Amino acid sequence: MKHVLTATTAIALTLSSVAPAFAKCSNDTWNKVMERGTLVVGVKADYKPWGFRDTDGNIVGMEIDMAQDVADKMGVNLELVAVQSSNRMQFLEQGKIDLMIATMSDRQDRRDLVGIVGPNYYTSGTNMLAPKALGLTDWEELKGKPVCGKQGAFYNQIVEERYGAQIVAFTGNAEAKQALRDKKCIGWVYDDSSIMADLASGQWDDFEMPMPTEDDNPWALAVPKAEENCVFGRFMSGMQYQWHQDGTLIELEEKWGIQPTSYLAKQSDRFSDWLAE
Repeated sequence: MKHVLTATTAIALTLSSVAPAFAKCSNDTWNKVMERGTLVVGVKADYKPWGFRDTDGNIVGMEIDMAQDVADKMGVNLELVAVQSSNRMQFLEQGKIDLMIATMSDRQDRRDLVGIVGPNYYTSGTNMLAPKALGLTDWEELKGKPVCGKQGAFYNQIVEERYGAQIVAFTGNAEAKQALRDKKCIGWVYDDSSIMADLASGQWDDFEMPMPTEDDNPWALAVPKAEENCVFGRFMSGMQYQWHQDGTLIELEEKWGIQPTSYLAKQSDRFSDWLAE
């Protein structure tokens, strides 16, 4: 009996400490979406192929398909709002959008402002745009070679020190990429998601992204901060687990012509159903 009372007391104390956290969950955003029957999602409209406008002016892309899947699972309609890096978190904080899926890197300062829930759905890192004719396959091949970069990019120093490349830094991306076309360097070192967007544009058909991506920086979607540990946050966490487990994100990469990432392959294997054949 003594042991039973001790266990009961411990459970009661645990529940009493958890109860205040649940009491803070008003689930306002979730309830609002369900009541009006529409989910408003902030997405990029200028970052092909994750979010961009087609010839008819409609916003399409990988993240738009993800947003549609969320709305479908919730049983509501989808409304898209074009956001930019400079305003996407503010739109979420101000209630202009219910959910944000907009190529945002996961950082602590952002977690302090919006409700970021895991697992992260994508990632970007350092890679290089280079002519296919060079046949580059390994970072070690850059030793002693001129490589274009953008002034201020943190990976310039990393590539120089780690692989012995000779970085030729330009003030802007346009200048760096033109120098690459003019054969003033053997490649352009930059964020792989931006490079993939260039490759998807159809303007760089003679170029490729040949290196394995390094120094990954995971991407995060976000709900309002107050919903992070409530119904909406838990639901979006589950959506991301499901996307990794069933291969949805890998299929969307292929659909939108995005070069396969090792991150998604690893996550798919990590969260796979071990009993599935």
